[in-house]
Formats: sequence, C-alpha cells, structure tokens
Amino acid sequence: MSQQGYVATPPYSQPQPGIGLSPPHYGHYGGPSHAASSPGMIKPAGPLGAAPPGGMLPQGHPPPGPHQFGQNGAHAQGPPPQRFPGPPPVSSAAPSYPPYSPSTQSSYPSPGSSASMAQLGSQLGAMHINSYGSGAAPPSQGPPGPASAASVQGPPQPPQPSILQPGSQVLPPPPTALNGPGASPLPPPTHRPDGLPGPAPPNAQYQPAPLPGQTLGPGYPAQQANYGPPVAGAQLSYPGGFPGGPAQMAGPPQPQKKLDPDSVPSPIQVIESDRASRVGQVYATNARGQIPPLVTTDCVIQDQGNASPRYIRCTTYCLPCTSEMAKQAQIPLAAIITPFATIPSNETPLYLVNHGEAGPVRCNRCKAYMCPFMQFIEGGRRYQCGFCSCVNDVPPFYFQHLDHIGRRLDHYEKPELSLGSYEYVATLDYCRKNKPPNPPAFIFMIDVSYSNIKNGLVKLICEELKTVLERLPKEDQEETSAVRVGFITYNKVLHFFNVKSNLAQPQMMVVTDVSEVFVPLLDGFLVNYQESQSVIHNLLDQIPEMFADSNENETVFAPVIQAGMEALKAADCPGKLFIFHSSLPTAEAPGKLKNRDDKKLINTDKEKILFQPQANVYESLAKDCVAHGCCVTLFLCPSQYVDVASLGLVPLLTGGTLYKYNGFQMHLDSQQFLNDLRNDIEKKIGFDAIMRVRTSTGFRATDFFGGIYMNNTTDAEMAAIDCDKAVTVEFKHDDKLSEDTGALIQCAVLYTTVSGQRRLRIHNLALNCSSQLADLYKSCETDALVNFFAKSAFKAVLHQPLKVIREILVNQTAHMLACYRKNCASPSAASQLILPDSMKVLPVYMNSLLKNCVLLGRPEISTDERAYQRQLVMTMGVADSQLFFYPQLLPIHTLDVKSTTLPAAIRCSETRLSEEGIFLLANGLNMFLWLGVSSPPELIQGIFNVPSLAHVNTDMTLLPEVGNPYSQTLRMIMGIIQQKRPYSMKF
Repeated sequence: MSQQGYVATPPYSQPQPGIGLSPPHYGHYGGPSHAASSPGMIKPAGPLGAAPPGGMLPQGHPPPGPHQFGQNGAHAQGPPPQRFPGPPPVSSAAPSYPPYSPSTQSSYPSPGSSASMAQLGSQLGAMHINSYGSGAAPPSQGPPGPASAASVQGPPQPPQPSILQPGSQVLPPPPTALNGPGASPLPPPTHRPDGLPGPAPPNAQYQPAPLPGQTLGPGYPAQQANYGPPVAGAQLSYPGGFPGGPAQMAGPPQPQKKLDPDSVPSPIQVIESDRASRVGQVYATNARGQIPPLVTTDCVIQDQGNASPRYIRCTTYCLPCTSEMAKQAQIPLAAIITPFATIPSNETPLYLVNHGEAGPVRCNRCKAYMCPFMQFIEGGRRYQCGFCSCVNDVPPFYFQHLDHIGRRLDHYEKPELSLGSYEYVATLDYCRKNKPPNPPAFIFMIDVSYSNIKNGLVKLICEELKTVLERLPKEDQEETSAVRVGFITYNKVLHFFNVKSNLAQPQMMVVTDVSEVFVPLLDGFLVNYQESQSVIHNLLDQIPEMFADSNENETVFAPVIQAGMEALKAADCPGKLFIFHSSLPTAEAPGKLKNRDDKKLINTDKEKILFQPQANVYESLAKDCVAHGCCVTLFLCPSQYVDVASLGLVPLLTGGTLYKYNGFQMHLDSQQFLNDLRNDIEKKIGFDAIMRVRTSTGFRATDFFGGIYMNNTTDAEMAAIDCDKAVTVEFKHDDKLSEDTGALIQCAVLYTTVSGQRRLRIHNLALNCSSQLADLYKSCETDALVNFFAKSAFKAVLHQPLKVIREILVNQTAHMLACYRKNCASPSAASQLILPDSMKVLPVYMNSLLKNCVLLGRPEISTDERAYQRQLVMTMGVADSQLFFYPQLLPIHTLDVKSTTLPAAIRCSETRLSEEGIFLLANGLNMFLWLGVSSPPELIQGIFNVPSLAHVNTDMTLLPEVGNPYSQTLRMIMGIIQQKRPYSMKF
C-alpha cells in the first residue's frame, strides 16, 4: 500500500554529503537515551541532528530524575512516559502534585535502524528550521556566518562524497561550526526570530507565490499524489542523501545556492484552498472521525451528534489501534477543548436539559452522561454504555419504546440523544455543601500608588467603571445582572469601601496588617450595582482625589488577592477579582518579590529559573483561590521589571486572564486597555468549574495543559472558565482500540452560571481508529498539532534547558515525517522531502514556534515579555495559536476600496515585503502597519492625511479618521481582524 504525499522539491541544485550525519537524537519521553546515546551513534550538537565537526562529542543531557510539575497535569493509572523529561525544579516546597516517574522504556524505535530519519533530520535542517533565530549563535559554538568555519578545531575534514542530481553543478560548502557537516549554512534570515518579518532588504521585490501546477525552474515533473490536490513539482535536491551514498563527483567546495522559499509548501495556499472548497458551506457533524474545516475557514456548523469543532479539535481524527503504532508514528494524540467557545448567531445555542430531582441519566459503572453513543436494547428498558460497555437499566421516568431500527421514538426530541453538545441542570448533589450556589461577585482592586495616580490610570479606571458596570454579564432572559460588585484600593495597605445603597457617602475602612488580611465589613461590601449606583458613582469620583497627594510608591500584591478571596468566602459565592497593578511588590508582606531579572542566564541551563515563580506563596494562594471559586484577572501596567512569572501564576491557575501594557501612556494605551476591560467584563463565563474527560476503553486522558489546577489525576479544576480559554488534553493507549467501534471522548464541565445556577455542559466526539499508518496521517490537523507542541514545550520550560526542548521539537517533527516517508509514501529520490498532505505546512509552523521568544532568549526581549507570552499560549485555543505563531500579513496597497473582502494574505517572510507596498501584520496581540520607502503618496495621504511618508507619526496607536475610501476600508479591515480575538491588538 503506497501513498504518495506532498513532494517538496525546490531547485536546490545539489545534495550535500551524507557522511558525518548520524541518526538524529529523538526526544525520548523519559527513555534512557537522554542520558546516553546508543552505541555507534553520534549525538547531535545542534538542533538539526547533524554531528559536531571534528569528531567532538557534545555533553550528554542530565539523566531524567523523578520530578514534579509545578503547573498541572498529573497522570492516572501508573507512570506514563514523559515528553520532556527533566531534573527536579528548583524549589524547596513540597510538591502539590504526585511526583512523576519517567518510564524506563524508550518510546522511540532504535535510532540506529532508521537511516531515513537521519535523512529527514538533515532535510529539515535544509529548510532552516534553525532554533537559533537570526544571527544568534548557539551557546558554546562560534559566531554565525562564514567566519565560524575558522573556529572548528580538530583535524581537517577529508573530502566527502556527494550525490549529484541531474542538472546540478554546484558542490556543498565545507562544514561550519554552526551547521556541522552535511547541513546547509543559514541563509540571511527571512523572519525576525519572533516570527514577524524584519525590515525588508533594499530593492526587495514582492513576488507572488507560484500557482498550483506551475513549475519552478528545472526539475522533474510534478508527482501526482494518490489523495490531496496535485502540487507544483519544483525540484529540491536536499542535503545529506542516505549516509554512504555513491560518490559521483568530488571537488573543491563552491558557494551553495539558497533554498528557494517558493518551493516550500505555503500555509497561505493551504488556508485559501480550504476556504475555496468549504467557506460558507454547512458542516454537519453526523459522521465519526470526519476532518473539520480549518480554523481559518468560516462556515456554518450543524450539530448532528458530535461536538462542533468550535468546542473540540483533535491533533488527528483517526487514532492508531495500538500503542506500538502510536510510538512508531509519534504523532501526539490530543484534543484541544474550548468548552465555552462563542457560537455565532447563525448557529443554534446549546439546549438545556432538565430532569428535575432525578438529575442526568448516567452509566452506573463509568459515570458517563447519557449521550448519542448509548445503545438502547431490550425494547428500550436497558441501554449499553458506549464508553465501558456496561448494561444499565433505564430509569422509569426516562423509558421510551424503540422504533424498527432500535432507536428511541423520542430520539430527535431529546438533545442528549441526538446532539454532540448540550447542557443539564445540575441537582443539589452537584453543589458545594449540597446547597444551591449564590450568584457570583466581581471585586475591583485598584493600585493607587504614586505612579498610577500620576499617569492618570486611576482616574481612567474610575471613569470607565461607571459605564462598564452597566454591562455586567447576565443570562439572556434576565432584565438585570445578578452579579454583585465590591471595591478595594491599595498601595502598601488595603482600603475597603462600604457602598451600601442607603448610605449618603461611601465609607472607607483601612486594613494595615497585611500579613494576616481580614475583611473588615460584610454588609455593604458586595452590593447590587443597580441598587447602589449613586453611592458607587460617588466613590468612583472620590478615589482619584482621595489619593491625589499620595507619595506612596511601595505596593503589596499577595495580600490583595487574599483579601478578595476572603471577601468571596465570607459572602459564600464564587467570583472574579479585577486587579489593576503596575509595580514589583516590594513592601514588607507575604509575596514580597525582589528584582531577579538576570540577562546572564539567557542560553544557560539556569534560564528556566526565569519562568518559575519566585515565592511559593503564589502557588498556595492559587490553590486556595480555586478551592473557593475565586478567579483572578490581572491588568498589569509596568514601567519596568515586575516579575510576570510570579505575579501571573495566580491568574493562570485560576482560569483568569493576564493583560499587560508596557510603560502605560494615557494617549497611546488607553484605548487598548479600555477595550480589554470592557471585553473581559462582558464575556461569557462559568464559575467554580470542574472538568473531567472520559474516554471509551483502550485509551485515556493522561496530561492536561491550560489555565487549570489539578488536585488529582482526573479532574481539571478552574475557579472560572470563559469563552476564550482552551484546555489541551493528551491521550495515551492502555489497550488496543477497535476499528469497528472507534474511540469516544466525552468532556463534562460542572459550573455555576452568572445567575447562580449549577449546570453541566457536555461535549461528545467520536473518532475513527485504524491499523493503517496512512489513515492516521490523512486525518491529522496541523493547527491542532502546533497548539499541542507549543503548550507541551512551554510547560517544559519550567524544568528543562531550552536547547533540549528545541531539539526535541525538531527531532519529533523529523520523526513524524520520516515515519510517513518510510511507511506510507512510494519510493522516491533520497534527496526529496516527502510530506503528508495534511502536514505539508508543519515544518513551516514548527519553525515559527521555534522562533518564539519563549523558546529562544535574546537580550533585547525582556524576561517579563517571555513569561507573559508563555502564559498566554498555555490557555489559547487553536484559532488563536494559529494566528499567533503564523501571523496574518496583508498587502494594503492592493486594496480594492469598492470591495468589503480582505485582500489575499501573503506568506510571512521578509522577502515578501516590497518598498512600493504597505503591509498590515496581525498576530492576535499586535498589529503593525509596515510602510515601504516608496509607498504610493496617494495611499499615505488617504490613510494618514499627511503629504508624504516623512510626515507620518510612527508613534500613533490609532489611525486618524480620514473621510476617504482608503482610510475607511483599512479601518474596516482592522475591525474584521480584531473581531472574535480575545485581546485588543495594539496598533
């Protein structure tokens, strides 16, 4: 059985020598091979899997020890293998989670046997999936560029045999210290290392990507795949044919031709072809294991028995039948679940099922909830559970006769029998202390230290709260919101305010003992906004004046969270703290932090300390917050280092959000800040939530990544979860799976609504299973794979050297593709890179991930920014991670002002920018407008209302409102890009 995938074959013009290339070192999940390589195998020095020159062997990694994860994700049933095994974190506190013990068995096949992996490692190297961003040399290797060849020590290399393709006359360069033999030298970078294009080179001309079927330069004709569209057959002869291939010609090395970027598969083409075939169509979820449209494609989703891809996306929709097959392919088996995802108005909202006192019908053995996967038997009196096969009696109130095909007569009347997603009203058994919950409360906590008063932030917040409190979240059918509100200000002491509706003036109570925080008032602290509106407005007018003459610069932070949590605890309700903070908490109090920003740690094994919280108090505080349903959202406005890794831990673990505005300036940042605040207060949210993922027999959920707290191995707890938060769940086999029955997943989230009702939200999904590797590769989703790899890598940075993590990412990518080539593709020239159709842009996306500042430290990027980006990605859904790692780049100079559609996007590379053009770049956090030196003056005039490029103010964060078509169309485009994104993008 031979499946030919995508053949990437640019005119690279010659292969490189294969000698000196060892099979790459794969990221063994806790296997012994981390500590020592197999006999006869050279361990790679760089991320490309190439051996170091001169026969020098690099140092081995420290052996994996049992270690704890300070974040989340404990395992069920015994010790599973670990993706990024590492030494214990530097922390003296007892771990909050059961310790992991890495498995002793390696998940990878013996590296010695797979020549094709070495091949692939070097081919990926040729695609410049270099983990060292532009111009940054890896630690302990010479400076980049040609000069580094001189820094190689050891005997001179003998001439290597090289394999030439027809038409190729150019020979490989000598090995350099950066590349090692057999890998190509780095080209001038086409990206900034964070995935954004840098300045364009002079005279860079924009060249459109080739159309399908158009060939690029000399080469073999396109190879037709057995499935998937035909692809351009440009020719790539990649470096490093199989080791020891026949030498056809040897001679003095000559300069090497660069990889032709047009021959690397284009993400834009993949996105556009999916849109062309599926945009605007109805996608019905009635079949098991079908592959949904890409996240970038707009279509209408109709629930017909499986959860919408808006709620659950998978890395593959066809699981391998056995764990051996899973280890062979090494494709992660994971689901990215966004339980509260926003549903567009043209799709049906979730139905609410209410069984009264009886509560939801559940399997007696595995406790799965009634769903379309239950099979009714014996005339409808019993049903067989689809998850554990247990036969249960149907409760008398739920009985219904079956029709001629064994389906209940009320099948289409009951959402839980015919739909993939629905909600149940929960009974008192599902409530804390078996009594109904109170509606949640929002507490606004404002840092009134000197800097926040002086830059106008306090006044801005107080003014905005007057309007935003009118829009507190409520159930659709309700007149007013049931959410109560309270107010605290603080510097190094805390001020509580009594805003009871019968007071003429608000009253302030000061708590100076920050080491043992207590709540000085109960009655009058949390109030209904409508009832106390005049007192609250009075207070918001007074706060900026009250602290106008304050010179207090020191602040506390942990006691502020403690105070908010104690207030919610005293009121016996869940809730959310909105904390507006701007400096490192240096006042004497629990959670006091010192400035530990140390650039010298970058690219050392101690770099991981920068991502770990400084004080243990924050983790125990987060645990208490989750236990009491207290979610923390933090608006940070720092002018210098504030230790985001420590301050951001509580928002991360409680399901809150972290917003950061560096060096907040009123005229530049206020609009972005206000948009974020409004959006956060109004968004769809559930409180005091607990999530469990059940699976059918044969596999189980083992690892969880996201804004969650794991108290045990199965339940992900969240003080709150909103429409933008996703949890990524990894699955492992514990038995064989059957092709006939497939694999079933049920995600159940128990939560409290904004009106105080306890509910269960259920999402069900059925996947295929196959014993054929080709089916597994055919059903993969690249965007979901990148989301999984990003989260697992960003979780590992707490415990592992970044260099090891980057190597594992490169090697696992190479392994997945090598396994496809070896087992699914028809034989082809050794120098061709063969990619499965579903993964043809995976190398490009992984390259973007490797360039992210979290995995690649550079002195000009602040430690806080890296910790911030790490935290954002940990809770991202697939659509947000797709845009973040591969931003949208739009040529604005090609705008059709009569059209309302976006201009076609172009590939994210510096070479695509042109001096004559204007380009808009958006990644979900920022938007950049890039103006070419020779941009058309009429466009400059139309957009900025200034005569020429020299007059444009580059500091502006809002486009001027110019009443002409160019300006209006550009602002409309920016509005469309901003829609549905969780963060207001800074322009």
